[in-house]
Amino acid sequence: MEGEQSVELIRVQLRKQRALAGMNQEEFGKRTNYSGSTVSAVETGTRAVDLPYARRADEILETGGLFESLLRTAQQDGQPAWFMPWLKAERAARQLRYFNPTLIPGLFQTENYARAVLRFDDTRPEQEIEQQVAARLERQEILKRERPPQVVAVIDEAVLRRTDAIMAEQLAHLLRMAELPHVHIHIIPARAGLHIGLCGPLLLAMLPDGTWIGHLDNQLGGEASDTEEKVAKLLGVWECVRAIALPEDLSIALMKEVESQHGPQ
Repeated sequence: MEGEQSVELIRVQLRKQRALAGMNQEEFGKRTNYSGSTVSAVETGTRAVDLPYARRADEILETGGLFESLLRTAQQDGQPAWFMPWLKAERAARQLRYFNPTLIPGLFQTENYARAVLRFDDTRPEQEIEQQVAARLERQEILKRERPPQVVAVIDEAVLRRTDAIMAEQLAHLLRMAELPHVHIHIIPARAGLHIGLCGPLLLAMLPDGTWIGHLDNQLGGEASDTEEKVAKLLGVWECVRAIALPEDLSIALMKEVESQHGPQ
């Protein structure tokens, strides 16, 4: 609820500041390189306020970063309490490790893929879904920092072979991510058969002081793991799944092969 109220405050302020600047929605859209209908959708809540929009509004309205700051606060408020320790670790990390046997890691998800995943919970209001999509895309900003973390991800081949239009777009995006020098993606081939990673996803972050923190997702939420014993166990599991994954070049070749089977987008 707190996050929703914060987002509504942003919408109110966007309308107010635009009006004070003497611009209607069409004029504001032209200045910000958005359509008038998009401006209307943002201000009425049928389209999420995302970082690019907030930054452009700050620039045109000369608000000194107000809307970007408000949006970051709203996204943080909108996150469940169990996820906050991981978010803080992810933002501070020097190294990140991701493994998921069923889904593309959130840091690499496209907007459409993230939206589809968040809709698994069919009781979630559409406005909340859009807010969470925006927050998930905002997390990806760490990949564009001047000094980004090293990111290593292991993904099961079965995740790539779900054939639909969303997956075709997602595969193309995953290949673009793999081109980044600080991103390394490895695929566990189907021929690996049963393996320890099928027990569930795991996330690991190495903080600036050299310590590691882990995170485990489940159907009811997630759990941060920062005790020496738990982290050691997760690092052991990570080494196992990394060991059975293909080298980087073969992983990229496999992703390209699967992408070609999806056909033209």
